[in-house]
Formats: sequence, structure tokens, C-alpha cells
Amino acid sequence: MVTPIVKIRTNNAKRLIWLAPIWIALAISAMVALWVGWWSLAVLSALALFLCLAPIFLASRYKIVLPLPFLISTTAFIIASLILGELLDVYERLWWWDVALHGLSAIALGLIGFLFVYMLFNGDQFAAPPIAVAFVAYTFAVSIGVIWEIFEYTADHLMATNMQKTGLNDTMGDLIVDTIGAAIGAIVGYGYLKGQSAGLPGRLINDFVALNQHLYSNARKGRKK
Repeated sequence: MVTPIVKIRTNNAKRLIWLAPIWIALAISAMVALWVGWWSLAVLSALALFLCLAPIFLASRYKIVLPLPFLISTTAFIIASLILGELLDVYERLWWWDVALHGLSAIALGLIGFLFVYMLFNGDQFAAPPIAVAFVAYTFAVSIGVIWEIFEYTADHLMATNMQKTGLNDTMGDLIVDTIGAAIGAIVGYGYLKGQSAGLPGRLINDFVALNQHLYSNARKGRKK
């Protein structure tokens, strides 16, 4: 008999096949960069590989099945941020790159925060009002954005990096974008609980819930139609 944890790990492993070539390329990039002494590429490639693989291991550890679109979007975001943004200096070449990445990540964090809070109630919306679930999801996403800005400030002062770019203006701009993105993610979650389609993000929520029914056992009877 296949246990739930084995089934979950098998499902996650199947998804590795689609993204394995990218992760192998990052590993090779890190090793070659170490060989030739290109330290920035080595560090960023290794960090990108770690961040790409971390969700898989955490998901298996906590019995969560990750949808393939989540893994693809996560990998794309990490590469766009670390490799393209930091290493190839796209942040400086395209003014909107940082804004777009912060906005998309804030929306994603809003959705993740919603799924986490929704999971705490086993998918039963009657255990907590939709507006309360959406508000907690919003505060979760904004808090992550604030923590990231603190990290950027600390890195710039302790390691002589330039993550804040223009200083206060960059920080405040990022926080404003984070706040808007978090609100969008929370609103999508609210709409989902109210029985509205909520577009593509709503379908992503629905797919995640469907793949993890053991975490949302009351979803069908709890969600309003």
C-alpha cells in the first residue's frame, strides 16, 4: 500500500523532470565559474539552485504537492532576479524590471499567505470570514516584503553591495509595489472564497487545493457557491 507521504514525494519527483535541465545548467554554471574564478557567477548560480530546489524538499517534508506552474514560475523568478537582474545588470538596463519582479512576487506571496491561512482551517471558510483570511494573507505578504527590504539595507551596509540602488527612493518604491501586489493576491483569495472565478490566480488556487485535498478536507462544503 502506498502511503500518502510516498505518493506526495512521487508526485513532486515527477515534476522535477520538467525543470531538471535548468537546475543541472545552474549546477554546471556554478562549477565552471568556480573553476575559472568567476566568483559572482558561482555564488549566484549556487544560490539560485538552492532556492529552486528548496520548495521541493520543504514540500515533501510537510506533505505538500506543488503544482507544476508554481515550480516553473518560481524558477523563472529566481533566474530573472539573481542571474539576469544582479549578474547581468538588467536592473540597471530596464527600469521596470525591479518593479515587475517585486509586484509579481508580492502577488504570489499574497496567494501563498491565503493558502496557508486557508489550510489552517482545513479549507472551511465558516471557521473564519473570507475578509479575515484575506487580511491575514495581505499582512503576511507585506511582512515578507518589509523583511526583504531590511535584508537589502543590511547587505548594503555590511557587505558593500548595492541592492538598494537609489537608497530610500528604491526602498519606498519597492514597499509601495509590494503593498499593491499583496492586496491583489489577498483580493484574489477573497474572491475565491466568495465563489468567484478570480481569473488565472483563482485557477492556481483551485489547482493547489485539488492537489492537496488532505490539507483542505473541508474545502468543498466550506466554500461558498
